Amino acid sequence: MSDTPVDTQRIDSSKRTWLIASTCAGAVGGVATAVPFVSTLSPSEKAKAAGAAVEVDISNLKPGEKMTAEWRGKPVWIVKRTPEMVAELPKLDGQLADPKSERHPEEFTPEYARNTNRSIKPEVLVVVGICTHLGCSPSDKFTPGPQPSLPDNWEGGFLCPCHGSTFDLAGRVFKNKPAPDNLPVPPHMYLSDTRLLIGEDKKA
Repeated sequence: MSDTPVDTQRIDSSKRTWLIASTCAGAVGGVATAVPFVSTLSPSEKAKAAGAAVEVDISNLKPGEKMTAEWRGKPVWIVKRTPEMVAELPKLDGQLADPKSERHPEEFTPEYARNTNRSIKPEVLVVVGICTHLGCSPSDKFTPGPQPSLPDNWEGGFLCPCHGSTFDLAGRVFKNKPAPDNLPVPPHMYLSDTRLLIGEDKKA
């Protein structure tokens, strides 16, 4: 019986040694897996996370279509408007809350986009796809005509499903809607006819 405490002590000591070794190995393993993960982040991914400019190829964007890029964690919509879409924009001024983009232009509309089209090129719209009311993401409603939650004289644009704010195809908000401002136009510039740089506008 006198041997039992010794045996128990030996077993407990063995267990303790095993637990310590396992814990240390686990900690080392954790470091080993963490380092390769961090090192796999490419410079471009790190730059995007920091809010650097993003280059976008729009060569395959057809009239009437929209594509989405990501800049500073936000969706940026690029819409290639048809000639018919562009022609309708001036006719909507009387229905819009800020048709000339005069509200907070330093925040929502760069100088080169303070026009009816709110764009550098008439046919290409570049806006941040976040409603200025509560930050929801509006839906595309490009087809003209009566539709649920839209007026009978709808000419195409965007509808925020959360609270019913509507925007035309220049990202301008209609009157008497919850959204207080137009959709923001991010800084951007053309590197060529088919390549956009979102986040910088030094040459614009």
